[in-house]
Amino acid sequence: MTEETPLGRRLAAEGVGSFFLFATVIGSGIMAENLSRGNDAVALLGNTLATGAILFVLITMLGPISGAHMNPAVSLVAALRRELAWRDAGAYAIAQLAFGILGAWAAHLMFELPALQLSVKARTGMGQCTGEAIATFGLILTIIGTVRHRPQWVPASVALYITAAYWFTSSTSFANPAITIARSLSDSFAGIAPANVPFFILSQLVGALAAAGVAAFLFARGVTEKPD
Repeated sequence: MTEETPLGRRLAAEGVGSFFLFATVIGSGIMAENLSRGNDAVALLGNTLATGAILFVLITMLGPISGAHMNPAVSLVAALRRELAWRDAGAYAIAQLAFGILGAWAAHLMFELPALQLSVKARTGMGQCTGEAIATFGLILTIIGTVRHRPQWVPASVALYITAAYWFTSSTSFANPAITIARSLSDSFAGIAPANVPFFILSQLVGALAAAGVAAFLFARGVTEKPD
């Protein structure tokens, strides 16, 4: 992705990617909950596999157009690293949130649920917020490090990281402010109560900024390693 690609095309890619990513996270959660007969571990496994798979597809397909951020935290760090204009980062975030919410509503409609709803699923406490900070830190580090040394592996690396983070973090790794908001609009397996959203987003931003700082040291431009 380069900023020479017209902004309209990049925003379209971010919108399409966010729509399908958010629809997958919420839709697979609904399907998993319907089929798991109350077994949360099985439901989470189904949700995890679908999310990891769609991430690989979307990043492979849309990465060359917009970078396939689909996440305001990723766009924020790209702007901080001067890889994306601040104005464009703001436009990315708007597209990610707007089309992501449409994806959430589409998931509801596919499963014949009310499109407009609010989650009542509490996700609160220091443990969950710590989980979100760590999940986002790891995601940003994965993206920057893989882009630096193995760019062809970005789709697989991000997909595999999120697959793992669904299970090793207490929060099941939202790691994305836009999807956190969208999931508050879904009273389903993947939901989060609106009152818990600000703490999740704050934790995500802390994790993202910390990762940007660590990445600037670990993956400095002066290192001699080259990608294959």
